[in-house]
Amino acid sequence: MEKKYLAKIIATDGEGLQMISACCAGGKVKIADIKYLKSNKIFLFSIERNKVETQQQDKKIISICKFDYIDKVKSKNLDQKKVDLVLELLAIDYLKNSDKFEINLFFQNNAHLSLSTEVIEARLEDQNEIS
Repeated sequence: MEKKYLAKIIATDGEGLQMISACCAGGKVKIADIKYLKSNKIFLFSIERNKVETQQQDKKIISICKFDYIDKVKSKNLDQKKVDLVLELLAIDYLKNSDKFEINLFFQNNAHLSLSTEVIEARLEDQNEIS
């Protein structure tokens, strides 16, 4: 029996964030699957992505991408009422402004989410394989 390899990537710096970005690039995110839990300072989304970190790039997998310690979320060109809309994630990047980080999620069609935080604490956790 083939052992299912479910990845878990934890990022606490820009390098780790780049790794998560590389794994998620081209992944599909449904607006209904994007959540900001303000009282817990958690931002997360479910993403259907290709398993690029292994030799099985044709395999699709559902992963959860979670960011902790998020103080504020801003969106641009993103209609949150269109819950069935599926976006393609292009990249995750960050900027440092004095003592704060701004983590940016870039989607196709110029849609963009900006997460404001004091620390980079992100994780990408595979849930289950689709194909």
